[in-house]
Amino acid sequence: MGQCFRGCYLTFPILALLLGVSVPATLARGPRGEALQHGQTGTLPRFLEEPVDAYIIKSNPIKLRCQARPALQIFFKCNGEWVHQSQHLAQEHTDLGTGLKIREVMINVSRQQVEDFHGPEDYWCLCVAWSHLGTSKSRKATVRIAYLRKNFEQDPQGTEVPLNGMIVLHCRPPEGVPVAEVEWLKNEEPLSSENRGDFGTRGDHNLIISEARLSDSGNYTCAAANIVAKRRSATATVVVYVNGGWSLWTNWSPCNVRCGRGMQKRTRTCTNPAPLNGGAFCEGMSVQKSSCSTVCPVDGSWAEWSEWTVCSSDCGRQRGRECSAPEPKHGGLLCVGAAVAVENCTGGLCKQSGKRLLHFTTITVISNVFRDYKVQERCLTLTIISFSLCFPANPLLINSSIQPDLTVSRTYTSPMCFQDSIDKELMAERSLLDPLPDLKPPLSSRSSFCLTRILCNDVHSCLSLFSAASEDDPEIFLSPVVTYGPPGLDLSCPIAMTIAHCAEVTADNWAVRLKRQIQENKWEEVMCVDEESTSCYCLLEAQRCHTLLEQPGRYALVGEPLSKEAAKRLRLAVFGSHDASNSLGFTLRVYCVDDTPHAFQEVVVGERRRGGRLLEEPKMMLFRGNMFSLQVSIQDVPQLLWSIKPFTTCQEFSFSQVWAGNQRPLQCAFSLDRCSHASSQLSCKISIRQVAGEEQIMQVYTSVAEVGVTSFFPFLSQSDCTITSQMGSRAFKIPLSIRQRISATFDTGNANGKDWQLLAQKLHIDRNLSYFACQESPSAVILSLWEAQHQDSGDLDSLASALEEIGKVQSPKAVTVSEKDS
Repeated sequence: MGQCFRGCYLTFPILALLLGVSVPATLARGPRGEALQHGQTGTLPRFLEEPVDAYIIKSNPIKLRCQARPALQIFFKCNGEWVHQSQHLAQEHTDLGTGLKIREVMINVSRQQVEDFHGPEDYWCLCVAWSHLGTSKSRKATVRIAYLRKNFEQDPQGTEVPLNGMIVLHCRPPEGVPVAEVEWLKNEEPLSSENRGDFGTRGDHNLIISEARLSDSGNYTCAAANIVAKRRSATATVVVYVNGGWSLWTNWSPCNVRCGRGMQKRTRTCTNPAPLNGGAFCEGMSVQKSSCSTVCPVDGSWAEWSEWTVCSSDCGRQRGRECSAPEPKHGGLLCVGAAVAVENCTGGLCKQSGKRLLHFTTITVISNVFRDYKVQERCLTLTIISFSLCFPANPLLINSSIQPDLTVSRTYTSPMCFQDSIDKELMAERSLLDPLPDLKPPLSSRSSFCLTRILCNDVHSCLSLFSAASEDDPEIFLSPVVTYGPPGLDLSCPIAMTIAHCAEVTADNWAVRLKRQIQENKWEEVMCVDEESTSCYCLLEAQRCHTLLEQPGRYALVGEPLSKEAAKRLRLAVFGSHDASNSLGFTLRVYCVDDTPHAFQEVVVGERRRGGRLLEEPKMMLFRGNMFSLQVSIQDVPQLLWSIKPFTTCQEFSFSQVWAGNQRPLQCAFSLDRCSHASSQLSCKISIRQVAGEEQIMQVYTSVAEVGVTSFFPFLSQSDCTITSQMGSRAFKIPLSIRQRISATFDTGNANGKDWQLLAQKLHIDRNLSYFACQESPSAVILSLWEAQHQDSGDLDSLASALEEIGKVQSPKAVTVSEKDS
């Protein structure tokens, strides 16, 4: 009997006999017997806990439990055989509420038992409970050995899809018991519907994203796990690319000739959208050209002189002529010379006091170039001619036979032209003063005229880069150093000079000063631009400062920041060229320079020598004085087509490098390599940002095969590299005869109170009037400053409007008479 107890399965009657338990007749019928209905009270056993399915993990046995009420005995039956009583662990207690006995039984099932069983179905066990009325059976519980294979039946594969396309990644997890649950990871993070709402998985565990976004690019992994282990598939790289699209065509450019047949063009860019992540570049031409024709300008010519007027009491007579044979049309030049001739009509018997002085002044412009922290000064061969025409007597009395030949400047290499002409369709000289019928200049008036003005038609002829300020000095240079000379030049009237600067002056965060160099590396303050002075005049605008100077020298604008919000403008540009030492190499150079024309011009000149190409239109950003550095990084480089050297994707300039400036333009370079010669398109982004400040994004899209073929700079205009939009004979100026009449009228004033102060007010040059009061001809100086302000637009309409407003002003005397009449 002891041998049987060690592992055999016994039926309950035999087991009961061996244990000495009396078996009712009803129980002897076997486990399927039913309770006899002969008056006995009680109920059949009811299971409070039944065995549940279980998995054996590794070599750890599992426990199966049963609990029934009322129950005299509970035994487990596995795979059709009774489990020996010795393998049962039983507990019994009485339910206090019903008084019925509750019996609980537990057995252990080992891995060896399950492996040794070879049947048509899985290893199973159930419980049989006995009471006085009969037996009850529990549910079957299966016992299986848990496992998870190592290899996936199907790994996901990398793919490239277009924007808004469908992403499908297949995954078949390893075989396992229980069946493994599948989870998708993106860049090692679980992918859930919370952060990506339109993805889904089917019963076959495939990942489906119906509309791909750029943010869906990444590394995807299929993860499978059950109670035994976790498995990860091979990583699949998904690239969402954007094919380039053309923008709208720009407007047609002006015809490239002023007269006759020429060409015009329009352009479009591959930015709608720009290609990303290896997307296809736009097909077709980015430039269209078309023939055009322009009406030729007609230069004006003088008609015949009118008859001499009657000799006046001032011993003078005059005659006039009109620019009407023909009239200037379509931008043709106005007539050169005076419209009015005056002469002494008494044969010299009656003479006016005063003298005529024709003074020519030659201004040589010096350029200083700072290189490698050493100052090297050179005098250029270019001489710029300006004219100081000073007539202490009335200019209208000048004999026409000695009119100055202002066209003489055309004989010089790079002239400053002060001819009595302009490349605009201007109203006739007479019409400009028509609004002022009561302002005819008296013949006995005394005026002085100054036409001296600096106009630079070659940046390198008159401008130089600035050197950095010292570390202890809070002031920094905001402009180039401009020199005019020679030293000791004595001018009869001020020079009007325009200096570009890079300060953001819309907010009052700067103290800007004009300084003059007295010795090497030594500067003295001339004036603060916000103050008033009788020795110098400064008119500060958003991007430049107009000055009136009387002393030759080297001048510059410097600024002292008044708060950390003070900002200077930077011009940003990206150039590209092939790597001469590597046929697959390509270099991107990013420049950050002060936003002034001459600073960017040096970059352009250097890139022309390198054969570089401008890849994006230059942009402007504000760099604030908050002590934070400037970071430049390259982004969105197509990894499948291009590679970049490690640890070079982000570069940084210190705050002092950007803020105080240095001797050379700030530049950083990114070296890229094509994977093959077939990779001819490059698209990426350049991010330029100040830490805790502003950021600009430069979008680069170019065909590498085209770079280096030509040094074409498609985004550069003339104003990017010069101070004036018109140069030489095309420089904007007020015609000489009109200028003379305006100055003679307003310098003397009249009873109507229409003097140079009213002129300054209407021209919006009404600050620091004490400076003009000290000039021999305040009106001429005001007009010189007004010319400098309007050099870019070259529009005389605002001057004509101002004169018209002055003509409507009533004199105080007329107002008094009008009040008395009323």
